Amino acid sequence: MATQDNFDENLSCCSIKENKTGESSDYAPACCSCRAVETKSPETAWEHFWAALSSIYVQLTFTAISGAALVASFFGLLESVLPFDPAWIAIVLSGTPLLWEAIVELARRHITAEVLVSTAILATIYTQDYFAGGEVAFIMMLGHLLENWTVRRARAGIEKLIQITPQTARKITENTESTVPASEVAVGDVLRVLPGEAIPVDGRILSGNTTIDQQLLTGEPLPVDKTVGEEVFAGTINRFGTFTMQATQVGGDSSLARMIRLVQEAEAKKAPMERIADRWAAILVPIAILTAIIVGLVTGELMRAVTILVVFCPCSLVLATPTAIVAAIGNAARYGILIRSGEVLEVLGKITTIAFDKTGTLTLGQPVLGTVRSLTDERSDDELLGLAASVEQHSEHPLSRCIVDAAREKQLTLSNEIEAEVLPGRGIQGLRKSDSRQILIGNEKLLAENGVTLTESAKSAAVENFHRGETVVWVAVDSAVCGFLSLADSVRSSAPETVRRLREERMDLLLLTGDNEQASKSVAEKVGLTSVDANLLPEDKQRLVAEQQKSGKRLAMIGDGINDAPALKTADIGIAMGKVGSDLAIEAADIVLIGDDISRVPFLVRLSKKTIRTILTNITLSMSINFAAVALAAAGIINPVVGALVHNAGSLLVIFNASLLLGVRWEKL
Repeated sequence: MATQDNFDENLSCCSIKENKTGESSDYAPACCSCRAVETKSPETAWEHFWAALSSIYVQLTFTAISGAALVASFFGLLESVLPFDPAWIAIVLSGTPLLWEAIVELARRHITAEVLVSTAILATIYTQDYFAGGEVAFIMMLGHLLENWTVRRARAGIEKLIQITPQTARKITENTESTVPASEVAVGDVLRVLPGEAIPVDGRILSGNTTIDQQLLTGEPLPVDKTVGEEVFAGTINRFGTFTMQATQVGGDSSLARMIRLVQEAEAKKAPMERIADRWAAILVPIAILTAIIVGLVTGELMRAVTILVVFCPCSLVLATPTAIVAAIGNAARYGILIRSGEVLEVLGKITTIAFDKTGTLTLGQPVLGTVRSLTDERSDDELLGLAASVEQHSEHPLSRCIVDAAREKQLTLSNEIEAEVLPGRGIQGLRKSDSRQILIGNEKLLAENGVTLTESAKSAAVENFHRGETVVWVAVDSAVCGFLSLADSVRSSAPETVRRLREERMDLLLLTGDNEQASKSVAEKVGLTSVDANLLPEDKQRLVAEQQKSGKRLAMIGDGINDAPALKTADIGIAMGKVGSDLAIEAADIVLIGDDISRVPFLVRLSKKTIRTILTNITLSMSINFAAVALAAAGIINPVVGALVHNAGSLLVIFNASLLLGVRWEKL
């Protein structure tokens, strides 16, 4: 079968040809249409025509017009204006697409709800009961419209990843430097990376010290200091310091390229929700047709057979799922929860395991000052903080900003007589002009380079901070350590309660993070999680999610960063933080928490379970009403019009039951 691209290509070629021959552009469309018919089979041309009609906007317009036409037919309006029953408008606009779908599915040897509906509509036309035919077509079109509206998804995440892929690299050859496309970098090439640039390929540092923001890949909230011999990854940002590196993974083998590929592969595994009506149609259609034939032959009354076909139409069955889903999605939206499709609610109700990312999910994703500890009697803790902030105000490093903000929040006075120099990968050093005292603020490497001995007593004072996974910044004055500051990612206040409520739902809970093990275990302990996997790259998270699924578990993943995208896509349900989360994470997710309120997750789980119960109730109601109406039709008690109204009443009952989901409140679940 020809594709739409081929179809459009033929149209374009036709237009070009006509322009070359000098014909006016007004003639080109007619020629294109002619050539489309000439170069394609009628079936292909019709398929493209019906594909255009399947647009949700076209369906919405047709449904509105059909509804108005049925109202006019029911009340006898427009009789003096139109030479035909207005119900014909509903039959044509809403019934014709159903008839085409039925023909296509029958050609593929598939029996769906459209087959039974089309048979009923044709039967009502034969008996000239146009209102009943239009009413059946309208209800089915409305069901399709609701269903299509709930399953539409945004698919732009891969493009966002591609946009952040570095395009160029600074290649060094024989003491010369040139800018080359990143795609031309080969394994073993030596590259230079300047401050503020994205690292073009995976590699290992040859010379220089720097600080890398690799939250893109690992989700770590704080930049990581790197030195000679350490690995750096494509797409991460060099914040401070110039360094040279040797390429180790290039092109499609780089970390960023692998992550793009993982998201694409995981996306391909997502299947649309199979319509419940279609699953039942394989049984209902033969039963309905056989019942109608038997009743018609036994009673000799064609109207009874037609009535059976009308009441057997699964309109309420078609509405059973989408109406409940629309109501649940609307309710969730009131609480800042965006649900991509109806399939999400169906799957979420069967989830057994929930995996959390750490940074930006269980934590706020921003460094905060933890401990300020002076180790001498010379100055207090606040004086130590003021001294450190006076030096750090000359740096734009995130940790420096955190220290300065904490000092200003305490309204401490910062000195302006200190000259400072930022030392990438180590810290910062300052010189106070008034007394020429040297101040060092940074890691152990900075202290060692300047001959400062870090005593065992000083290490012991900070041991608890190290165990909690906090970043410890040492402060030394004139070659003597005088104290330290610790910085950490703060835990969301709602996280412990969220974990507790999810345990009440008998969920298995995991923590999957790219951060270091100490910090991860500290956060897990604070929120009540016991299963922790740390130091994970995106492919590691995806692999662990896949392993859980292979063991028979249905898993939801909650994350916020680009590094979470493959795991979000692989998981049965992906939940992204909408406020702090990356664009890719949001696009990869099935559910987005607009306000980053993870306390809504337990509500979401319970709402999904209630939605499934509502759908099952709706199916039971619709089937019961249909079978009761069939019995009445077979007995000749109701005619096609009454039968249409009866099964329409069933549809209204299903809609009313589904609408009760709109009243479900977060506090009551």
